[in-house]
Amino acid sequence: MADAATIRKPAAGTLTRADLADVVHREIGLSRAESANIVERVLHHMCHALAEGQNVKISGFGSFILRDKGERIGRNPKTGVEVPIAPRRVLTFRASQIMRERIVSGG
Repeated sequence: MADAATIRKPAAGTLTRADLADVVHREIGLSRAESANIVERVLHHMCHALAEGQNVKISGFGSFILRDKGERIGRNPKTGVEVPIAPRRVLTFRASQIMRERIVSGG
């Protein structure tokens, strides 16, 4: 697995698909096109599973969890008028314990 030194620091502070594909290219030695294709396929499978209602768990990284939220009454902060908020499905991410420890230690 690529460590923090392997992944270059993006200028905007955001890791992109291109950055991930670049790491796959450098670490595994596949062509840039094949590396980009692998990244796209993994993300596609994750999105498809979530769209089908499945949670996605990546050991050592974390879990993408779908939650259904019921209808509730909200309030417009400017006018104070109460409005119903429709039920919806939301996506949450919960980092694994390993990931939390790495974030706290800075690497």
